[in-house]
Amino acid sequence: MKKLLFLAILGTGLMAHAQDYKKVQASVMLNQFENAKKEIDKLAADPKAQGKAETWYWKAKVYSALYKDDKTKHQYGNLETVVDTAFKKYMELDKEMKMVKDNGGQDIPFAVYQTTFGYGVNEFNNKKWDSAAYYFKFAVEYSDIIFSHQWASNKAAFDTTAILYTAYALQNSKKMDEAYHYYSRLADAKAKGQGFEDVYKFILITNSNKKDKAAFDKYLAIAKEVYPNEDWDEYETDYVNKNFTLKEKSDLFDKQNAAGTLNAKGYLTFADMFAHIPQEEKDKLDSAQQAVYQDKAITAFKMAYTKDTTVAIAAFNAGVLYYNDFNTWDDRNRANIKALQELNAQKAAIKDPKKKAALTAQLAPQVDALKKINQDNEKPMLDAADSSIEWLEKCYSTLKSKTEKTGSEKNITNKTVDFLANLYLYKRDKVKVKDPKAYDAYDAKYKLYDSLHNQ
Repeated sequence: MKKLLFLAILGTGLMAHAQDYKKVQASVMLNQFENAKKEIDKLAADPKAQGKAETWYWKAKVYSALYKDDKTKHQYGNLETVVDTAFKKYMELDKEMKMVKDNGGQDIPFAVYQTTFGYGVNEFNNKKWDSAAYYFKFAVEYSDIIFSHQWASNKAAFDTTAILYTAYALQNSKKMDEAYHYYSRLADAKAKGQGFEDVYKFILITNSNKKDKAAFDKYLAIAKEVYPNEDWDEYETDYVNKNFTLKEKSDLFDKQNAAGTLNAKGYLTFADMFAHIPQEEKDKLDSAQQAVYQDKAITAFKMAYTKDTTVAIAAFNAGVLYYNDFNTWDDRNRANIKALQELNAQKAAIKDPKKKAALTAQLAPQVDALKKINQDNEKPMLDAADSSIEWLEKCYSTLKSKTEKTGSEKNITNKTVDFLANLYLYKRDKVKVKDPKAYDAYDAKYKLYDSLHNQ
């Protein structure tokens, strides 16, 4: 009898639990969610009920409804965490989501998604980035559940807007690694549309900073595919500048130059790298190595102009580098001339003919050496002047035909004519005695360019 009585009592307990779920369900059907909350809270407090999928399903169902309702969503604290915990425990216990299918439970993830997204937008508009990201991450997670089960009328793979705003909020919160995670989801899906170019730009810059060549190349290829008309060259340049040694840059230039794959902009990019070597790298180079890179810069500038003769800055920079060479030779010659003058002054200071003759003989090797050096310098100095004139005149020719010049173009034009005036003055004075006809021609050029300043 005692056994039978115990079984009867046990049976009554099981019936009570079943009845309790029915009470929750009935309250839900009548939209009496606060009553349903009382009932489900009683059940959930029972350790035996915590192992049942029904408990967590109905808790998620009830609390998601309270969360969605403007009248109740602020009464019970962070309801999104309560719903999230309950729904995840339910999914663990009911892998096939039978109760969701049988009881219209799709409204649970929809309630979390819609409400958290709304909160996220509000916080985002108020520039509360951490809070916005907190809510948007819920929205992404629950929209993923919705889309993965095809419960939405939209059959997209995921909610691109929720992911994008999550990434934005995280980026603004300076949580770059988390932002990268969400941006990369969009890039992997080849998302596109207004504003989505920034997704790929963020990813490329991040991978440049991380020196992750494989990821950089992967997303660069996707970016070019999705936005073929966007200029992605600067991001490739950024990667090379941040991660390549000077020698690697040089080797890459040689390879691409030989292959003929560089356009004007590509040549300009390499030219700038070689013309403006960071000082810490430049200090490691001897004069011969520096000369090699300057020659590469000149070659690249010249090729850029050859590829596109409207790029006056390329011709200008080539001309300026030659002009700098000309000035280097000129400075050496002037230093040697000054040294000769000092030696002659020593001789002039001596009045005694014998002593003067002796000093002249003594100084003769130094004088001859200085004269020889200056004589040897004449050809490279003249070559630099002629090359500078060639490229500066190309620059001037390109710019003079422009009726509307930018401030930068006006500045370049003025510098160009000033340099050309100086160069023709040098050439004119070199032939003053030897060739009157050439003197007149160079003088005319000098006067022409000298008169063009500020025009």
